[in-house]
Amino acid sequence: MRLVLMQFVSLDGVSQGPGSPEEDTSDGFTRGGWLVPHVDEVFVRRTVEWLGEAHGLLLGRRTYDAFARDWPQITDPADPFTALMNGLPKYVASQTLAEGTWHPTTVLSGDVPARVAALKRQPGRELQIHGSARLAQSLLAAGLIDELRLVVAPVVVGSGRRLFPDGGAPAGLRLVSSESTPSGLVIQVYAWAGEPAVATYAGVSDIV
Repeated sequence: MRLVLMQFVSLDGVSQGPGSPEEDTSDGFTRGGWLVPHVDEVFVRRTVEWLGEAHGLLLGRRTYDAFARDWPQITDPADPFTALMNGLPKYVASQTLAEGTWHPTTVLSGDVPARVAALKRQPGRELQIHGSARLAQSLLAAGLIDELRLVVAPVVVGSGRRLFPDGGAPAGLRLVSSESTPSGLVIQVYAWAGEPAVATYAGVSDIV
Protein backbone atom coordinates (compact mmCIF):
# COMPACT_ATOMS: atom_id res chain seq x y z
CA MET A 1 0.00 0.00 0.00
CA ARG A 2 0.99 3.58 -0.55
CA LEU A 3 1.09 5.82 2.52
CA VAL A 4 -0.66 9.13 1.84
CA LEU A 5 -0.97 12.15 4.15
CA MET A 6 -4.21 14.15 3.93
CA GLN A 7 -3.92 17.47 5.74
CA PHE A 8 -5.73 20.80 5.98
CA VAL A 9 -3.41 23.74 6.66
CA SER A 10 -3.63 27.52 6.88
CA LEU A 11 -1.31 29.89 5.02
CA ASP A 12 0.87 30.07 8.12
CA GLY A 13 1.05 26.28 8.33
CA VAL A 14 -1.39 25.66 11.19
CA SER A 15 -3.12 22.28 11.06
CA GLN A 16 -4.86 22.35 14.45
CA GLY A 17 -8.65 22.44 14.69
CA PRO A 18 -9.71 23.11 11.09
CA GLY A 19 -13.23 21.73 11.54
CA SER A 20 -14.75 23.65 14.46
CA PRO A 21 -13.86 25.85 17.44
CA GLU A 22 -14.36 22.84 19.74
CA GLU A 23 -12.48 20.28 17.62
CA ASP A 24 -9.10 20.62 19.34
CA THR A 25 -8.63 23.13 22.14
CA SER A 26 -5.45 21.55 23.50
CA ASP A 27 -2.69 23.92 24.64
CA GLY A 28 -5.29 26.68 24.94
CA PHE A 29 -6.06 26.87 21.21
CA THR A 30 -9.13 29.05 20.60
CA ARG A 31 -9.04 29.68 16.84
CA GLY A 32 -10.49 26.44 15.47
CA GLY A 33 -12.96 26.21 12.59
CA TRP A 34 -10.83 28.20 10.14
CA LEU A 35 -11.33 25.80 7.19
CA VAL A 36 -15.13 25.53 7.26
CA PRO A 37 -15.98 28.96 5.75
CA HIS A 38 -14.06 27.92 2.62
CA VAL A 39 -15.58 24.46 2.05
CA ASP A 40 -17.20 24.22 -1.40
CA GLU A 41 -18.32 21.63 -3.95
CA VAL A 42 -14.90 21.24 -5.54
CA PHE A 43 -13.31 20.56 -2.15
CA VAL A 44 -15.97 17.98 -1.26
CA ARG A 45 -15.72 16.24 -4.63
CA ARG A 46 -11.94 15.98 -4.48
CA THR A 47 -11.81 14.73 -0.88
CA VAL A 48 -14.52 12.14 -1.56
CA GLU A 49 -12.46 10.90 -4.53
CA TRP A 50 -9.38 10.62 -2.30
CA LEU A 51 -11.23 8.78 0.47
CA GLY A 52 -12.54 6.34 -2.12
CA GLU A 53 -8.94 5.22 -2.71
CA ALA A 54 -8.35 4.37 0.96
CA HIS A 55 -7.75 0.79 2.05
CA GLY A 56 -7.42 1.93 5.66
CA LEU A 57 -6.99 4.98 7.91
CA LEU A 58 -3.85 5.59 9.99
CA LEU A 59 -4.40 7.97 12.90
CA GLY A 60 -2.61 9.37 15.91
CA ARG A 61 -4.23 8.93 19.30
CA ARG A 62 -5.61 12.47 19.58
CA THR A 63 -7.20 12.39 16.12
CA TYR A 64 -8.49 8.86 16.67
CA ASP A 65 -10.24 9.80 19.91
CA ALA A 66 -11.94 12.77 18.23
CA PHE A 67 -12.99 10.77 15.17
CA ALA A 68 -14.19 7.82 17.28
CA ARG A 69 -16.32 10.22 19.29
CA ASP A 70 -17.86 12.07 16.34
CA TRP A 71 -18.06 9.90 13.21
CA PRO A 72 -20.29 7.11 14.62
CA GLN A 73 -22.85 9.81 15.46
CA ILE A 74 -23.09 10.91 11.81
CA THR A 75 -25.75 8.68 10.27
CA ASP A 76 -27.02 10.82 7.40
CA PRO A 77 -27.04 8.49 4.36
CA ALA A 78 -26.55 11.52 2.09
CA ASP A 79 -23.23 12.40 3.73
CA PRO A 80 -20.60 11.26 1.21
CA PHE A 81 -17.98 10.50 3.88
CA THR A 82 -19.97 8.62 6.52
CA ALA A 83 -20.01 5.05 5.20
CA LEU A 84 -16.32 5.11 4.26
CA MET A 85 -15.06 6.71 7.47
CA ASN A 86 -17.03 4.34 9.67
CA GLY A 87 -16.48 1.22 7.57
CA LEU A 88 -12.77 1.41 6.70
CA PRO A 89 -10.17 -0.39 8.85
CA LYS A 90 -8.61 1.99 11.36
CA TYR A 91 -5.03 1.82 12.65
CA VAL A 92 -4.19 4.01 15.65
CA ALA A 93 -0.62 4.68 16.82
CA SER A 94 -0.57 4.63 20.61
CA GLN A 95 1.62 3.35 23.42
CA THR A 96 -1.21 3.49 25.98
CA LEU A 97 -4.43 2.47 24.22
CA ALA A 98 -5.31 -1.18 24.79
CA GLU A 99 -8.09 -1.47 22.21
CA GLY A 100 -10.20 0.78 20.03
CA THR A 101 -13.87 1.63 20.27
CA TRP A 102 -14.38 2.67 16.63
CA HIS A 103 -14.49 -0.64 14.82
CA PRO A 104 -12.65 -2.10 13.07
CA THR A 105 -9.55 -0.75 14.87
CA THR A 106 -6.02 -2.12 15.24
CA VAL A 107 -3.70 -0.50 17.80
CA LEU A 108 -0.10 0.01 16.66
CA SER A 109 2.26 0.20 19.63
CA GLY A 110 6.00 -0.28 20.12
CA ASP A 111 8.06 0.69 17.07
CA VAL A 112 5.33 2.51 15.14
CA PRO A 113 7.42 3.31 12.01
CA ALA A 114 8.38 -0.37 11.72
CA ARG A 115 4.76 -1.44 12.09
CA VAL A 116 3.65 1.10 9.50
CA ALA A 117 6.38 -0.12 7.13
CA ALA A 118 4.99 -3.65 7.55
CA LEU A 119 1.48 -2.41 6.75
CA LYS A 120 2.78 -0.76 3.60
CA ARG A 121 4.05 -4.12 2.38
CA GLN A 122 0.54 -5.55 2.45
CA PRO A 123 -1.59 -5.45 -0.71
CA GLY A 124 -4.06 -2.62 -1.07
CA ARG A 125 -4.53 0.85 -2.50
CA GLU A 126 -3.77 3.57 0.04
CA LEU A 127 -3.20 3.80 3.76
CA GLN A 128 -4.27 7.36 4.53
CA ILE A 129 -3.18 9.58 7.41
CA HIS A 130 -5.91 12.10 8.25
CA GLY A 131 -4.86 14.94 10.53
CA SER A 132 -2.51 13.38 13.11
CA ALA A 133 0.26 15.94 12.53
CA ARG A 134 2.68 14.55 15.11
CA LEU A 135 2.40 11.03 13.67
CA ALA A 136 2.79 12.43 10.17
CA GLN A 137 5.97 14.27 11.16
CA SER A 138 7.56 11.09 12.52
CA LEU A 139 6.66 9.05 9.46
CA LEU A 140 7.86 11.78 7.10
CA ALA A 141 11.18 11.78 8.97
CA ALA A 142 11.34 8.00 8.50
CA GLY A 143 10.81 8.38 4.74
CA LEU A 144 7.59 6.35 4.81
CA ILE A 145 5.12 8.86 3.35
CA ASP A 146 4.74 8.49 -0.41
CA GLU A 147 2.41 11.40 -1.10
CA LEU A 148 1.16 14.55 0.65
CA ARG A 149 -2.23 16.01 -0.19
CA LEU A 150 -2.54 19.46 1.30
CA VAL A 151 -5.63 21.65 1.29
CA VAL A 152 -4.43 25.19 2.00
CA ALA A 153 -7.02 27.63 3.32
CA PRO A 154 -6.73 31.37 2.54
CA VAL A 155 -6.39 32.39 6.17
CA VAL A 156 -3.61 33.23 8.62
CA VAL A 157 -4.58 31.65 11.95
CA GLY A 158 -1.74 33.21 13.94
CA SER A 159 -1.30 30.43 16.52
CA GLY A 160 -1.70 26.68 16.90
CA ARG A 161 0.24 23.54 16.04
CA ARG A 162 1.86 23.59 12.65
CA LEU A 163 2.18 20.64 10.32
CA PHE A 164 5.88 21.39 9.81
CA PRO A 165 7.27 22.81 13.07
CA ASP A 166 10.71 24.28 13.64
CA GLY A 167 13.25 21.52 14.06
CA GLY A 168 11.35 19.03 11.92
CA ALA A 169 13.01 16.67 9.48
CA PRO A 170 13.81 18.12 6.03
CA ALA A 171 12.10 16.56 3.03
CA GLY A 172 12.32 16.98 -0.71
CA LEU A 173 8.98 17.02 -2.52
CA ARG A 174 7.84 17.00 -6.14
CA LEU A 175 4.66 18.84 -7.10
CA VAL A 176 2.25 16.43 -8.79
CA SER A 177 -0.77 18.69 -9.17
CA SER A 178 -2.26 21.96 -7.97
CA GLU A 179 -5.74 23.38 -8.28
CA SER A 180 -7.78 26.13 -6.67
CA THR A 181 -11.43 26.02 -5.69
CA PRO A 182 -14.06 28.77 -6.05
CA SER A 183 -13.81 29.60 -2.35
CA GLY A 184 -10.04 30.10 -2.51
CA LEU A 185 -8.73 26.77 -1.23
CA VAL A 186 -5.57 25.54 -2.94
CA ILE A 187 -5.29 21.77 -3.28
CA GLN A 188 -1.68 20.66 -3.67
CA VAL A 189 -0.44 17.11 -4.19
CA TYR A 190 3.24 16.33 -3.62
CA ALA A 191 5.26 13.14 -4.07
CA TRP A 192 8.12 12.26 -1.73
CA ALA A 193 11.45 13.02 -3.42
CA GLY A 194 14.01 12.13 -0.75
CA GLU A 195 16.41 14.62 0.73
CA PRO A 196 15.85 18.23 -0.39
CA ALA A 197 18.18 19.48 -3.10
CA VAL A 198 20.30 22.58 -2.47
CA ALA A 199 22.23 24.85 -4.80
CA THR A 200 23.91 28.24 -4.93
CA TYR A 201 22.26 31.03 -6.91
CA ALA A 202 24.70 32.22 -9.54
CA GLY A 203 22.48 34.44 -11.66
CA VAL A 204 19.50 34.18 -13.94
CA SER A 205 21.67 33.48 -17.00
CA ASP A 206 22.78 30.18 -15.48
CA ILE A 207 19.14 29.10 -15.05
CA VAL A 208 17.63 30.15 -18.37
